Amino acid sequence: MNLTGFLTLAGRESRRVIRIWKQTLVPPIITTTLYFLIFGKLIGGRIGEMNGVSYMQFIAPGLVMMTAITASYVNTASSFFLSKFTRTYEELLVSPLSSHNIIWGYIIGSMMRGGLAGILVMLVSLCFVSFDIHSWAMILLTLMMTTIAFALGGFINAIYAKTFDDVGIIPTFVLTPLTYLGGVFYSISLLPEFWQTVSKFNPIVYMVNGFRYGFLGVSDVPVIYTFGVLLLFIVVLYSIAFSLMEKGVGLRS
Repeated sequence: MNLTGFLTLAGRESRRVIRIWKQTLVPPIITTTLYFLIFGKLIGGRIGEMNGVSYMQFIAPGLVMMTAITASYVNTASSFFLSKFTRTYEELLVSPLSSHNIIWGYIIGSMMRGGLAGILVMLVSLCFVSFDIHSWAMILLTLMMTTIAFALGGFINAIYAKTFDDVGIIPTFVLTPLTYLGGVFYSISLLPEFWQTVSKFNPIVYMVNGFRYGFLGVSDVPVIYTFGVLLLFIVVLYSIAFSLMEKGVGLRS
């Protein structure tokens, strides 16, 4: 492993997140504040409790996870595609960096953006609700593995993308619907049995519930499944990303 090259690339991607903080960190804070005001204050007051906790407490972990998912995915997709668009990725391909170095360099940057965005949203949530944290280990591990998985998804998206429009297709038409149907704003136990079964095929359900369990100690699915789903996604997506990099798909052709 070329440690110096890897740290340089990872540092560049991490600094990029901080340098353009008005684009990477401010929008999630504004959006989440509106969610808390509309869903938490206005609608939540009418709903009352969900799974034994206040509705505001129930949705807060889901909003943090939703922010982290979107931020980590978009960061890798946009950053790597921009390097393709400006052809600066060619410098990476001719450098001593291996495919592993390049992939993990971009992953670290996305983990930085997803993690920071999630933490900031978590701090915003404390303005509306308080928590007795059930498991910090569960919170941190779920957040870390989720950002890695979606950073890899964004990386693959960027490899195949040929235009800036291609970068936005997956977040708009896949991630957003899966996230909203992933139990962020409701417990899947409220759904009819058929739709509960269908929801369990949505991987984001396990991520949101695992994260919520860390905060509140409640979950709609066994939390061990959270790590199984995340590990499976990381292994599969990493294998695909590595294979594409080695073959030069979308890069050398």
